Amino acid sequence: MYDGCRQRVWAYVVSRAGRQVADEVVNETFTVAWRRLDDVPEPPLPWLLVVARNILRDSIRAEARRASFAAEVMSWAQPAEADIAEEVSERSALLKALATLPEDDRELLILAAWQGLTPAQAAVVVGCSPLTLRVRLHRARRRLELAASACPPAEEAAPAHRVSTRARIAVGKEAR
Repeated sequence: MYDGCRQRVWAYVVSRAGRQVADEVVNETFTVAWRRLDDVPEPPLPWLLVVARNILRDSIRAEARRASFAAEVMSWAQPAEADIAEEVSERSALLKALATLPEDDRELLILAAWQGLTPAQAAVVVGCSPLTLRVRLHRARRRLELAASACPPAEEAAPAHRVSTRARIAVGKEAR
């Protein structure tokens, strides 16, 4: 379980709170899993993400979490060197757009696209029904598309439909 899920739990924690606390939260998450081994369902990833989420909520003030995450995303979106392909600038614009979204929207998009969770699994993590999650995810994707069209790549102002296509791909719509 540890070998199969550690990286994804770590990535989830980094996306929520930054690298500064990720190792500590992941260690504590797997300590809880070890203590409650009989309670861990199959597949364990959604359960582990719930544990990690609860640890974050209990151990870090919400404002510190938001500030750390925004700083991390902005560090990923630093301007690319002139010889880097156009995709890098589009990725940068998309990450900047993601940083402008509310924390709940970012979490849904990250669970769906970067963590690869199904709506049912993501619903377990955030504590809502799968139907409610699908609606919230749809709205978060729309807000990301709007934010991405407002943040064109640095080198050139890309047409809104082009950034929206990248945004849809980035948040997992191609899996539909």
